Amino acid sequence: MIQLLAPTHWKDYELIDCGDFEKLERFGNVILIRPEPQAVWKKTLSEQEWKKTATITFRGRSATSGEWVKKNPALPDRWHVEYKNDEVAIKLRLGLTSFKHVGVFPEQAVNWDFISSSIKKFKTPQPKVLNLFAYTGAASLIANAAGAETTHVDSIKQVVTWANENQELSGLKNTRWMVEDALKFVKKELKRGKKYNGIILDPPAYGHGPNGEKWKLEDHIQEMMHDVVQLLDEKEHFLILNTYSLGFSSVIVENLIRTSFPSVKNLETGELYLQATAGIKLPLGVFGKFCNV
Repeated sequence: MIQLLAPTHWKDYELIDCGDFEKLERFGNVILIRPEPQAVWKKTLSEQEWKKTATITFRGRSATSGEWVKKNPALPDRWHVEYKNDEVAIKLRLGLTSFKHVGVFPEQAVNWDFISSSIKKFKTPQPKVLNLFAYTGAASLIANAAGAETTHVDSIKQVVTWANENQELSGLKNTRWMVEDALKFVKKELKRGKKYNGIILDPPAYGHGPNGEKWKLEDHIQEMMHDVVQLLDEKEHFLILNTYSLGFSSVIVENLIRTSFPSVKNLETGELYLQATAGIKLPLGVFGKFCNV
């Protein structure tokens, strides 16, 4: 059964509307207009409502970069938001980047809840969690806050520095930070005989390692999954595979997991989306996940 899941209790985030390849969203008290390639339908609210509501708008100069235009020039480029569920709470520093991103993918809150609830079910006193393609670290900090010994791997040093800022902001410590190519790191951990109770993968469609290593999702994800499942603790484990690629379906993710890990139990697959208060749903990637306790 394919699931459709959306965050339900994040007070510091709201998708207000989306359409015409844009989204109108609130992070804390900052309301942004950003590009959104998935929003191929018409906006629900009028252009006047969008312009009246938004405080900052992103204007693209190319396919990969652009600039932010503020209603009030005094508005800061950085601000903080909080996320909490029944088990944990973290704080995140957001910022206006030239790539239209702000430092968090809100739909991932669904996976954060799965991470914290899975860790809380484990009998292992301090379970080990590996977060690959870990970005600014929200999932790493959720695992840390839930009591896990967490390893955070990303190929971009500035992003790992940002994640460390989020750790300090959240009042946490002792996350293991690794600036490394994810696939290379996994192969090294296999050679070392390491095991993890939880593994999180949120790979990009395209990417580069710190030494120019090339990552292309459809070319490398099978090899990655084959290796990653060998790092899972046999008794207590969870795994999340999340992909944001227009060509990937939840059936592809299911096939990847089942062929890599034939003994998988409790596998769930589906699509993540954000529910706009204007009424429309915005799809934002597919997932496969399982937990064995």
